[in-house]
Amino acid sequence: MFHPSKPAERFPPLPPGEGRGEGGREFSSHPVSRPQYVSILPKTFLPMNRNRITTLLALAASACITGCSTPEKPSFTMTETSDFGTTADGKVVKKVTLRNAQGSVARFTSYGAMLIELHVPDRTGKVADVVLGFDSLPPYLAGHPFFGNTTGRYANRIAGAKFSIDGNTYTLAANNGVNHIHGGPKGLDTQNWDTETVETPEGGAVRFRHVSPDGAEGYPGNLSLTVTYTLTRANELRIDYEATTDKPTVINLTNHTYFNLKGAGEGDVLGHVLKLHAGRYTPGDDELIPTGEILSVAGTALDFRTPLPIGARWEMLPAKLKGYDHNFVLNDWAPGKLVDCAEVYEPTTGRRMRVRTTEPGVQIYTAIHLKGVVGKAGKTYNPYGGVCLETQHFPDSPNKPHFPSTVLRPGTTFRSTTIYGFSAD
Repeated sequence: MFHPSKPAERFPPLPPGEGRGEGGREFSSHPVSRPQYVSILPKTFLPMNRNRITTLLALAASACITGCSTPEKPSFTMTETSDFGTTADGKVVKKVTLRNAQGSVARFTSYGAMLIELHVPDRTGKVADVVLGFDSLPPYLAGHPFFGNTTGRYANRIAGAKFSIDGNTYTLAANNGVNHIHGGPKGLDTQNWDTETVETPEGGAVRFRHVSPDGAEGYPGNLSLTVTYTLTRANELRIDYEATTDKPTVINLTNHTYFNLKGAGEGDVLGHVLKLHAGRYTPGDDELIPTGEILSVAGTALDFRTPLPIGARWEMLPAKLKGYDHNFVLNDWAPGKLVDCAEVYEPTTGRRMRVRTTEPGVQIYTAIHLKGVVGKAGKTYNPYGGVCLETQHFPDSPNKPHFPSTVLRPGTTFRSTTIYGFSAD
């Protein structure tokens, strides 16, 4: 790992406040500014008699008839649902398609609450699928490198596959050597979620629901989860997570999509230009467990504060980890605040992706371990064939009390939002 000569300050303590969980983490809904309504009528109109009121109402109705119009419904179906296959125990897996007027199309499956396709236009208007995956269900069921799925209960690593809450120690499934990663071998990515489609003012949406039972992979509490994907009219893919529990537990959810803005299977992403709104990172040991330090990216291969091709500092990376698999600390994070996370630009197609999130960190993973995976249209995925931007709380937070807390308690609601916005120039 990289250790610059001068460490940055520790992650600042979060301010105490009502409605916040362990370590000041806020589990209430996102703060929303409400509009202030004021009268635009001159004072001479107030008070007014019934005749004046009637006249004004008639004039308003007449103006609306001639000048107001109801927004037309789109000429396409925003949401569609079909069958994608069945699991080994005979459960039907649903596939949901969302569309918008920009020509973008997103497809999801109930298995893993997973994004399997995302078609967006380039600078010429040509649409291509920019996420890695498979064309059919069997390869997903057979096991895969977390293509596009909802990851948890705890995304990323927990050291020693153990953590404690209130003096109680919980042992998790060890599926990354002696450590725990991504919720275990039977994590949320292997579950078939309940599915509902919704048409919202922002665009078509699909809502996945699942209850992870008490003791699943060693986690305490019955965890009730909702993940909502919305393909907006502004050409954004918005992901909203919610969860409640009946026992104190830990939670850290992310989406593990591999992006290639040239198109899935169209070579590597080393020429993608990346900017991160992150001046610090959490260094890790040889097993990628955080040491507990929070250091500056200055002078390291992790400095993407100004836009750079992903492969620009390849020679500075250690031979043992030839690529990126690092957690970055976002600059402006505060509980419940939607902040800028990253921008990615692909020069040959002009596609841009902007990432915003309410999470304090993002794991940048450049598909180091992909090798010879046959994906969509028979194309082979190899190392660096995609880049994951996994918005998250930090790895091993349950064992690092100075990291932002991931503890969720009964009576509080976990909420998190990540937005991937697309454009081209």
